Amino acid sequence: MSALPFDQRDGFIWMNGNLAAWKEAKLHVLSHGLHYASCVFEGERAYGGRIFKSAEHSERFRASAELLDFEIPYSVAELDRAKQLVVDKNNLPNCYVRPIAWRGSETMAVAAQNSTINIAIAVWDWPSMFDIEQKMQGIRLDIADYRRPDPMTAPARAKAAGLYMICTISKHRAERRGYADAIMLDWQGRVAECTGANIFFTAKGAIHTPIADCFLDGITRRTVIDLARRRGIEVIERRIMPEELSGLEECFISGTGAEVTPVSEAGAYKFTPGAISRAMIDDYSAEVRPKQKAA
Repeated sequence: MSALPFDQRDGFIWMNGNLAAWKEAKLHVLSHGLHYASCVFEGERAYGGRIFKSAEHSERFRASAELLDFEIPYSVAELDRAKQLVVDKNNLPNCYVRPIAWRGSETMAVAAQNSTINIAIAVWDWPSMFDIEQKMQGIRLDIADYRRPDPMTAPARAKAAGLYMICTISKHRAERRGYADAIMLDWQGRVAECTGANIFFTAKGAIHTPIADCFLDGITRRTVIDLARRRGIEVIERRIMPEELSGLEECFISGTGAEVTPVSEAGAYKFTPGAISRAMIDDYSAEVRPKQKAA
């Protein structure tokens, strides 16, 4: 990825129905979304010019806004067309796609029912984090201090900006300690997810993953579960306590950014990336890339 700051790049960003020059796509410092976290977003990827599961992401985008008590003023079909327009206009067939919605600057108080809902869509180059052989070495994970909140205290099913505050803190701490990321426990001390990815483990040929009821049920997560079941691999969604990790074999994470990435270490626990991790990497890579039409 380029080291150029995100506000200094060239290209186009879609804002509220129109394409804007990248450097002119701005919001006011007194926007409600900035001060009160009334903001939702999506993380998507385009492969070969096609956004993977675009409609599913748009549906979740709208659902996240509803959980934060506002409505996205565009339909799923309109959002899908806008996203594709931005990919095409920026000539980035393989890229990261970021739709975002926030309350505007009409009100600067907790209550903001009359604020305008703003929508923007940006895309940028974001290659896969590692090649296959690097991935199979596995990344190292820390164990975060902060936990995912009780779903009675926050809209846990929304992809909302405010829920990522503790993720940033935990990711920074992990990187300072030499780790790539961190496992976050849930409010009851059970394994939940990483700071921006879901997590899977294997034991005796089956895949085990935490129940996604107090953290985001990722679209990549659901894709991996479907791919595993297509292979005939049993997938068990269950509560996983940290002390169980010593008895598990492989570990891998999934997300738009991470795609499928094996793990070699999580705190004191060691894993050996193996056949299931490799199969999920290969299957996911084949799934996301546009199929070639027969001659």
